[in-house]
Amino acid sequence: MIDLLVKDLDKEMTQATAEEKDAQADYEELMKDSAAKRAEDAKSLTDKGAAKGAMEEQLQTHHDTKKSTESELSATVAYIHSLHSECDWLVQYYDLRKESRDNEIDALGKAKAVLSGADYSLLQKSTRHLRRRA
Repeated sequence: MIDLLVKDLDKEMTQATAEEKDAQADYEELMKDSAAKRAEDAKSLTDKGAAKGAMEEQLQTHHDTKKSTESELSATVAYIHSLHSECDWLVQYYDLRKESRDNEIDALGKAKAVLSGADYSLLQKSTRHLRRRA
């Protein structure tokens, strides 16, 4: 009976040793996988940090570009407004300017005729005569 107990004890010890070796192997495999995962996570964290830094730099660049573009737009709008004001002035005084040009053209035509030898003395006499009556 003691032999039977010794055999059972040896069998249990062998089983416990085998289970312990399997558990130790599983533990070592788990630790190796965990270390690999931690290294991968650390690399991923570093890569994401670098990507975040690059994105923040791009964001700052875009903000600066936006500010300069907005100031350029403001200057362009002011220039367009000044052009619009100038055009409004031209449209507002078009008739007056056209009349002045027509009078100037007429006066130049008469001056050319006088220089060519035309006689406007009759016109001047009748103009003087009209002035005296008034």
